[in-house]
Amino acid sequence: MDIRIAAYGVIIREGQILLAHWNEHGRSGWTLPGGGIEGEEHPHDAARREILEETGYHARIDRLLGIDRMMIDAARRHSDTAADLYALRVVYRATVTGGTLTNEVDGSSDEARWFPLDEVPELHRVSLVDVGLRLDAAEPPEGMLPPGS
Repeated sequence: MDIRIAAYGVIIREGQILLAHWNEHGRSGWTLPGGGIEGEEHPHDAARREILEETGYHARIDRLLGIDRMMIDAARRHSDTAADLYALRVVYRATVTGGTLTNEVDGSSDEARWFPLDEVPELHRVSLVDVGLRLDAAEPPEGMLPPGS
């Protein structure tokens, strides 16, 4: 079994979410900006690095929203391996602090874009977007109460 640990950011401002278009091995979809942890890198640092690489934005990691896991059996993987994949996904809430929206070149994503939150259900997206939005909804920003409180 292969294991992949990755870190991602849920970045929402003014009713819009920042997404990256993942396009690899003939598969594609909108996803949260983020990706694999390199070497001994801390997930927090990996999320910041990946957000910059995929979107051109510098980001502050605000808080850990949660950890998600996913199993992908070997038959569904688009690679030369015959091993199943255990994916551990660390999801943070993050805030843009600088930079300019820029598409990644020569990476696993090919576009970054802001989308109104009400358009997300219509997007061709990976399940991680929904996971991130659920986790974010369960953890309101500091100083704000959840609806119905």
